[in-house]
Amino acid sequence: MIKKVITVLAAWIVIVGGVFWFIHRQPATQTTTQNHKLRVVTTNSILEDMVHNIGKDRIELYSIVKRGTDPHEYDPRPQDVSKTSAADLVFHNGLNLETGGSGWFKKLVQTSHKTFGKDVISASSQVKALHLTTNVNEKDPHAWLDLADGIKYVQTMSKAMQKADPKNAKFYQRNTKTYVAKLQKLHETAQLKFKDIPSKQRLLVTSEGAFKYFSKAYHVTPAYIWEINTESQGTPAQMRSVLKKIDHSDVKSLFVESSVSPKSMQKVAKSTGLKIHAKIFTDSLASKGSTGDTYYTMMKWNLDQIYGGLTNN
Repeated sequence: MIKKVITVLAAWIVIVGGVFWFIHRQPATQTTTQNHKLRVVTTNSILEDMVHNIGKDRIELYSIVKRGTDPHEYDPRPQDVSKTSAADLVFHNGLNLETGGSGWFKKLVQTSHKTFGKDVISASSQVKALHLTTNVNEKDPHAWLDLADGIKYVQTMSKAMQKADPKNAKFYQRNTKTYVAKLQKLHETAQLKFKDIPSKQRLLVTSEGAFKYFSKAYHVTPAYIWEINTESQGTPAQMRSVLKKIDHSDVKSLFVESSVSPKSMQKVAKSTGLKIHAKIFTDSLASKGSTGDTYYTMMKWNLDQIYGGLTNN
């Protein structure tokens, strides 16, 4: 009888102990869920900085293609796969930037079991695409170089973040409004400035043809050696074409992008007697702590340097 009582008491102790353990464990589980930060992955540093301005310290943010690396072609690392797999949202540029060439991003999305249009969002989805001249069926991906399009990127990503994380929606909305106002002011100021340059001086000569969106927004004419970084660079035909355009203009300076070799542009400089005015940014922000390490400062640098080079100041 005593053994039976002891057995029953032991069973009750186990049951009661289990209940207390469950009760005390529940708040911790709920707190973890409540404190879970929105996990966001971006494909490059420009999108990364835009998302940071929206989400600040309330998100966990990871960028796949590191600063100074060309996003047209990339080989994902194991960490890229694990971060993408765990992400709540993945933002890519779209316009055939990451999905062209080797299609590395499509493979990464498939490996990470994500879905385009659901948790994988194109930041450029609201942008009116421009096309390459060498292949009119292919979209030019460099829309962020027009601040008005960059603002559309920010608004598209902000909406997706608000939907995925409604408890922080108002916080994202406030940050977006402040950030967009700052970008809009820079955009409008630049548009007015560039109109004052004589039209024959407004030839923007670069290595890659990445400045079509920029040129349309800020009233300049793009001229370049090659059209996109995935094609042949600095061929005799390409050199003849850009030299002809320079010859028919009153352009004062040349420019070279921070992400490409300056060799081809140095040949243009030697042939024309024009100086390379500055390095400008296209596919990547500068390293942290350097001029151009945010989207805003990158665009301000580009606008200031291009204006100065075209006016020979």
